[in-house]
Amino acid sequence: MAEPLTRKRFVQRSGIAALATFGLYGLLDTVATAPARAAVAGRALPPEQHLMRGLGVISDNGVKVVMPPLHHQIVTARLTSGASRAQLLPARQALEDALRAIERELPPTPSGLGLSVGWGLPYFRRLIPQLADGRRFPDYLPRDRHASKVANRPVPALLESVRFASDPPETVLERNDLVFVLQSDSQQHIAEAATALFGKLHGLVQLTSIRKGFVGGGYTGQRSLPKAMAMSAGIAGAQLIPETAQLFLGFTSTQSAALGPDRIANFETLPGLTDQWPHGYFRNGTTLTLSHLYEDIEKWYTTQPFGRRLWLAHDLDRGIPDADTQTLPMDARHVQAIGDLKRLAVDGSDGGVGHSGAIQTVNRLPAALRDNYGVLRPRGTAILQRADFNTLDNPFYWTSQLGLSAGDPPPAAGLHFAAYSPTSDLFHRMRRAMDGRLGDGSELPIDARSERMGLNSVLRTTHRQNFLVPPRRHRAFPLVELL
Repeated sequence: MAEPLTRKRFVQRSGIAALATFGLYGLLDTVATAPARAAVAGRALPPEQHLMRGLGVISDNGVKVVMPPLHHQIVTARLTSGASRAQLLPARQALEDALRAIERELPPTPSGLGLSVGWGLPYFRRLIPQLADGRRFPDYLPRDRHASKVANRPVPALLESVRFASDPPETVLERNDLVFVLQSDSQQHIAEAATALFGKLHGLVQLTSIRKGFVGGGYTGQRSLPKAMAMSAGIAGAQLIPETAQLFLGFTSTQSAALGPDRIANFETLPGLTDQWPHGYFRNGTTLTLSHLYEDIEKWYTTQPFGRRLWLAHDLDRGIPDADTQTLPMDARHVQAIGDLKRLAVDGSDGGVGHSGAIQTVNRLPAALRDNYGVLRPRGTAILQRADFNTLDNPFYWTSQLGLSAGDPPPAAGLHFAAYSPTSDLFHRMRRAMDGRLGDGSELPIDARSERMGLNSVLRTTHRQNFLVPPRRHRAFPLVELL
């Protein structure tokens, strides 16, 4: 006998269907073709879930730029499986089998599929209260040695999300059990993989949100996805977005020198940062911060001239290039000193601080070092690995809370911000720098929501959560085998 179609089951069924629908995003396939990317030799998968191969690098304005996958989908969920070891072990195997089936068809490259699974603190707190060896939550999580020293108490590498100074009071701090991040140059790959994955997880998870979006596409001079999609959706100010802009706000954000290289965002890579070197359970893992922000495109382009936008997005200590320039160098030579940021912040009525300039006071290695793998990391090397993308979700493509799907409510310009960091505390310090609390702990004399404080006046965060992304070997229900 079939189960009755309750509202709860109907909403979940519509969520599964939404994984494979495109709505307004169906226009994407008519806008830009996938960029040419070099073939990736070998089939062995990296131990990290979050590292994609074959991204490719182009040169723009003499700057090396990483080409991220064009299409993105993030799915959050709660677990509905039982909480005992006997119930969780089969669930663990079911998830791992489903992930391996996808990987056999689609390797972790842009032409295939990037697929990562992350776990929120509610999962660990509720389902892993204590291990068989006696360790209790959160003592078995990776420990952030830097934050523990500052706080004079043990601090885990995964922290609850928090509201920051520039966040509105209504920002939702989410409590999902897990998250799936899917990235590809093919929307069809994402749709088919997500549908297959959650079809096999029926009865184990309950979808809570589906988030879709895009980035780039203008690499060979054609109209980019952000420009085309904003125009198609009738977003206010869309006509002012540069034709080949990587993102709605017009400036490139994936300069090679601005992104953490290879495994630098792992728990174990930077000496002394966490306790996962050399044999930690979560070695080759990382943390993920996920948030949704609205972007006021019209305000950004109509109230600020190009030179001012450049300053607010980056910094002032460089000459102003041509008005059609989108990519600026972001290597260590262009990272502003904290003293210069403070001087510019109080430089008369026109004073202000660049978004990137403030964040880089935390996001760069203060001195050269040799990491735990023996790799020499020069002074000024970036740490954070961004995987964010523009969206027309308002705020999500689909959500179990409201049962919404694409087009209801109407599209809105936004950003699904996703970034990998060795610890949540490190990201929190970067995010506070965005609001004026710099890497040395000093605070700038500018209100966090001021038009003088980087991009903050045109951004509004609606949701935020932190996740732990385990290594590939422990991605399915981490720690369950140790209960």
